[in-house]
Amino acid sequence: MKNIIKTLLVVTIFTISTISVYSVPNNSEASGSSAGEFVKVGAAGSQFLKIGLGARANGMAGAYGGVANDLSSIFWNPAGLADIKGITGDFSYTQWFAGFSHNFGAVALPIGSNFTAAVHVISFNSSNIEITTLEKAEGTGLFYTVGDLSAGASLSGYLTDQFSFGFTAKYIYNSFGSLSAGGMAFDIGTMYETGIQGIKLGFSIHNLGAQLQYSGQDLNKTLKPIQALNAQAIDVSMMSSAYSIPLIFRAGVSSAVYTDESNKVIAAFDFVTNSDTKEQYAFGAEYAWRNIVSVRAGYRFGMDQIMGIAAGVGLKYDGGGFNGQIDYSLNPTKDIGLINRFSISLGVK
Repeated sequence: MKNIIKTLLVVTIFTISTISVYSVPNNSEASGSSAGEFVKVGAAGSQFLKIGLGARANGMAGAYGGVANDLSSIFWNPAGLADIKGITGDFSYTQWFAGFSHNFGAVALPIGSNFTAAVHVISFNSSNIEITTLEKAEGTGLFYTVGDLSAGASLSGYLTDQFSFGFTAKYIYNSFGSLSAGGMAFDIGTMYETGIQGIKLGFSIHNLGAQLQYSGQDLNKTLKPIQALNAQAIDVSMMSSAYSIPLIFRAGVSSAVYTDESNKVIAAFDFVTNSDTKEQYAFGAEYAWRNIVSVRAGYRFGMDQIMGIAAGVGLKYDGGGFNGQIDYSLNPTKDIGLINRFSISLGVK
C-alpha cells in the first residue's frame, strides 16, 4: 500500500509539472497589456471537451473529481467507473445556449468483481446557421451546421480495496460546414479511499493527444494566379493550421461529513487547470434523504460568462435488483440565459 501511495504522489507531481510547462509559455509568446502577461484563452480547439457531463455533478458546480462513482465519471475521473457493479446505462441532455445541444450516452458492464468496462458517445451540435456574405448580410438562403463528437471506451478497476484506476481511449471529431478534423485522445484517472471520515482523493488528466487539423471541400478553390492578367485559373488547396485540444488536469477531494440511517451529506472540492484557461476551483455539497431524494449546490471560481453558482435535485430508486435515477441541474449565465441539464440512469444488478 505504501508503494502505491508513493507512486500516486510521484505521478501527481509529475503531471502538475508537465501541465505547468505546457500551459505557461516563454516571454516571446506572451501577449497582453503589460510585459510578460499571457492570456491562454483561445489556445485550443474542441471546446466541447470541457463541458461537464451529468446533472448530478453539475449541480455540485463540478466538484466531482473525488466523488465520481457513476457513468459521468468518464468525464470527471475514469477511475470512478470501478464503483459501478451492475449493467448500467446513462443518458444526459444539456440545453446549451445559442441553439446548441450537448448529449451524452454510455453503457457500463462489470468484468469480474473488480473491473468495469464502458463505452460512450458525446455530441455537441448546433441548429442550422444561415450563411451570410458582404453582399447578402441578411442571409443567402444557404445553411451550415457545427457538430462535434467524442466516442470511446473505458476500463476501470480496483487494484486494492482502496485504490482504483481508470483509462479512456476516445476518438474526437470536429466538423464545421464541409470541413472536418479528427484524432485520438486519452484520459487517465486514479482514486484513493483513505478510510478516514469517508475522505476520497481523485486525480485525473484528460485529452492527451496530438493536434488536429481541418480538411475538406471548402479548402479547395479555383483561382487565377494573377488577377490583373488573363491567366488561366488553376485549382488550389489551402492549408489549415493545426490546433491543440484542451489538456485538463483535475484534483478532487470529497468527504461524507455527516451520515446516519436517513441522512447523508457529502462535501467536495476540485482544483482544475486547463491548457487554455485560467485555473478553476469548485466547492460542492450533496444532501441525500434515505438515498431517495437529493439536493445539491455548489460554486465554481474562475468562470467568465457562466456564473459560478449551481444547484440541482435528484430522485433515486434502488430495489429488487433494479436501480434508477433522475437528476436535474441549473447553471445561470451572465447574459445568455440558463443552462439546464437532465440525466437519467438505469441499471440492473
